[in-house]
Amino acid sequence: MAGLPMIVSLLVGPLLGCFGAAVFGFFAVQLSGVYFAMLTLAFAQIVWSIAFQWVTVTGGDNGILGVWPEKWAASASHFYWLSLGIAALTVVGLRVVVFSPFGFALRATRDSPLRSESIGIDGKRIQWTAFVIAGTVAGVAGALFAYLKGSVFPDSLGISLSVDALVMVLLGGVETISGAVVGAIVYKALNIWLVSQTDLSKLVLGAFIVLIVVAFPKGIVGMLETIRNRRRSSSSKSALLASPIETAE
Repeated sequence: MAGLPMIVSLLVGPLLGCFGAAVFGFFAVQLSGVYFAMLTLAFAQIVWSIAFQWVTVTGGDNGILGVWPEKWAASASHFYWLSLGIAALTVVGLRVVVFSPFGFALRATRDSPLRSESIGIDGKRIQWTAFVIAGTVAGVAGALFAYLKGSVFPDSLGISLSVDALVMVLLGGVETISGAVVGAIVYKALNIWLVSQTDLSKLVLGAFIVLIVVAFPKGIVGMLETIRNRRRSSSSKSALLASPIETAE
């Protein structure tokens, strides 16, 4: 992209994502709830319009073509392992952030804004920082996506792609890093399989997602964690009931 080497482009992508998130996030975190969502969607539409009309830079509806990996990552297997390695490092980094003091402050801001503010947590600053981190990670994904497809079009900035990402998170489970990963894998696998099975793939996929979200509000990962916690609880109760008998013997 822009005639830069692949490694440089993979570094510039997250930096641009970070910059965009810093600018848009500054305004978005001033709002909350539905208004926050509406403002972020409005920014997405603005960026799409700029990409669509700035033909000299983005190519407009023709997009940017010929964005291929360099020779050392050109084969399917090499690019797969490169993408998998970057994704794994990103997930590990996000888990470190989630269980850091910043992560606990972010959860406190989410669960009880007034209480977190009363103990000195700057909720707006915490949310803005989270917004910037999310934008940076999105930049990493965007750079890899461009090299995967070999081209970039303004449609990649459309709202529909953002909705797909949200559906993946809801399907896998919110409030967890692994939930987003599991949701993405299940969503794409189902999408690819259903396309080959029926012409109503979108309808079937949508119905399945609605069923999962309604039946298991915490998503797939949340459901598995609930089952695991129940088993642990039942095992603990069984141990407690058995211990007096063993003592008497």
